[in-house]
Amino acid sequence: MNVTSRAEVRTKRSAGGRIALLIVLGAMLAGCDKCGNLWPFGSAAQGETQACRLAVAAAVGLIFGIRPDLDLKLAALFFDPERGGFWRAYDPAYLRARDVAVWLTTLVAMPAVVALVVKFIRPRRPLLIPGRAIVLMLVTLALAPGVVANLVLKEHWGRPRPIDVTEFGGDEHFRPWWDPRGDCPKNCSFVAGEPSGAFWTLAGAAVVPPQWRALGYGSALAFGAAVGVLRMAAGAHFFSDVVFAGVFSFLVIWLVHGWLYRWPRTRISDATVERAMERIGPKRA
Repeated sequence: MNVTSRAEVRTKRSAGGRIALLIVLGAMLAGCDKCGNLWPFGSAAQGETQACRLAVAAAVGLIFGIRPDLDLKLAALFFDPERGGFWRAYDPAYLRARDVAVWLTTLVAMPAVVALVVKFIRPRRPLLIPGRAIVLMLVTLALAPGVVANLVLKEHWGRPRPIDVTEFGGDEHFRPWWDPRGDCPKNCSFVAGEPSGAFWTLAGAAVVPPQWRALGYGSALAFGAAVGVLRMAAGAHFFSDVVFAGVFSFLVIWLVHGWLYRWPRTRISDATVERAMERIGPKRA
């Protein structure tokens, strides 16, 4: 293939990818507009709002299930054969940005970790942050990016990463997001692990003072999306991997938040959590 032909192919791929991205984003924005309340853990119209969000997620899943080639078109936006394919995977600026993203996620988790450690060292000292906030953040951190994304899905859902499929010079066969029968043996593409951790920061946003929550939710969603784009640029994940990383993280946080804060049969108080920590902490003579 000559230089002109390769350029035409890249142009067609780029145009197709942009069209696909616009269609998907348009559908998601239209769905969000119907939902009304964009913020995940508000008290008003909770059941209707949650059902609408799940419908938007299902619509995105259906679109990419029927048209799995959209994932390839979006991945092609970041693929340049003349520069080594997904060249950003080894670009120093990309590697620094990836490290920064990991540290930012860690930074969000640190207040809960520090508060828990201080409580165990000095059980009679009041918690530095509310008890339910500590439980929400640490339990969802363990479940969403830990168990659901990395232990369950990535190790057992054999979808190859973009960098490994034949369409981009690899030797594995492309699979749509819903098909676990891929060639990848472990640490696979579905779902995106690092974006799952980035979207987990929604848990931190859920426990900040009410006047800051809208900003917190918006920042968490933007952070998750940015980390998702970073991983897509490196050929590590498809667009649908990132979307479902956000969906599963949100669902885990929503369920644990309901258990602790919203549902009358299960909700508990911060004082109850603090007393439980005092009982299981080290006893001093």
